[in-house]
Amino acid sequence: MKLAKVLAPALTVGVLAISLTACGGSSSSPSGDAGGLSGDAAANLDGRGPITYIQGKDNSNVAQPIVDKWNAAHPDQKVTLKEQTDNADQQHDDLVQNLQTKNASYDVMSVDVIWTAEFAAKQWLQPLTGKMELKTDGFLPATVKAATYNNTLYVAPQTSDGGMLYYRKDLVPTPPKTWAEMMSMCASVAKAKGIDCYAGQFAQYEGLTVNASEAINSTGGQIIGDDGKVAIDSDKAKAGLQNLVTAYKNGDIPKQAITYQEEQGRQAFEDGKLLFLRNWPYVYNLASTDATSKVKTSFGVAPLPGADGPGASTLGGHSLGISVYSKHKATALDFLKFVTSEEIQKFYVTQASAAPVLASVYDDPELSKKLPYLSVLKTSIENAVPRPVTPFYPAVTKAIQDNSYAAIKGEKAVDQAIADIKTAMQSAGVK
Repeated sequence: MKLAKVLAPALTVGVLAISLTACGGSSSSPSGDAGGLSGDAAANLDGRGPITYIQGKDNSNVAQPIVDKWNAAHPDQKVTLKEQTDNADQQHDDLVQNLQTKNASYDVMSVDVIWTAEFAAKQWLQPLTGKMELKTDGFLPATVKAATYNNTLYVAPQTSDGGMLYYRKDLVPTPPKTWAEMMSMCASVAKAKGIDCYAGQFAQYEGLTVNASEAINSTGGQIIGDDGKVAIDSDKAKAGLQNLVTAYKNGDIPKQAITYQEEQGRQAFEDGKLLFLRNWPYVYNLASTDATSKVKTSFGVAPLPGADGPGASTLGGHSLGISVYSKHKATALDFLKFVTSEEIQKFYVTQASAAPVLASVYDDPELSKKLPYLSVLKTSIENAVPRPVTPFYPAVTKAIQDNSYAAIKGEKAVDQAIADIKTAMQSAGVK
């Protein structure tokens, strides 16, 4: 997601007020209480000592200050930050290669929410249960759900993300609450003003999986059911995809939007060419401050519209996982608790526009005054649905992208597109 790459409005952030208690000892011997765990997951539960934290490129300069804060209080258990590239696929492949070789120096890893099921199914992630339990009180429920696989918490929610509807409040004083209402505004407002109506991320890439999933979930459909089985072949799922197909066919989604990723849509909205835009929170700061933005003071944000109220945003974000091969798991667990503390979560949102995972941060009146979109973002995440939770995600997202793209362009009927997604998912291993 774009959140971690763009700074929020300039804020004065003081030294993080966190009382840290250094933990003594540096044993790396296996724990005597494995709590039913076995193999690598049962080893080194009491291990303390230096660890390495792996994440994508720290473009917003938030990771190193957090690590420095930890290290100042834990001189015997220092964390070393290892930055990967800023390409998500390369980050994924780097983690896979090092986990496959049981590299013990990859202690704590920033894991995209769509990788959790894959890594957990391959038994690379330390279950956060028993002696390694991480309390989830105060976390937004959707972030905990995304961190869970087979009813077991495997990672700690780190930062979240949710889609929001950007709209021209000078042209539409009250934002639409439903998809039908938004489409009616396309005819009554956008066409009357001679501008395009609605865009999201409709190019053939991961963003289309996000947008298609939102359309399907917002009409009550599912891609994979709660039982882990294919559920996309339903009338509700078809209705969701049909909404995108119809809007593109009649021009409410402009023809060029089939090429839009995040940045192309943002630019069109800032240029005053769009009435509505579905995008991530990072757009708020840029649309408000870019010298070339034509909508600096004339746009607002609202929850994505659904069938009869707020729609189901696709959940984004990252979590922190502990490798089962780490020698210092006790230190790693303490670092997870540190990163998910309220003070660090406030640091993420003020320094990098990264959506917090704790409900309390959204309710902070001072932050809400400085970041007016927080309440909308909270609603978005509270109504968010993770992308399909499956160890076969790469095949699943390709099926969704390929067939949704063909359907939107009119090259394939919606019924056929849904049927082909189902077939591809089952061929990949989803039941």
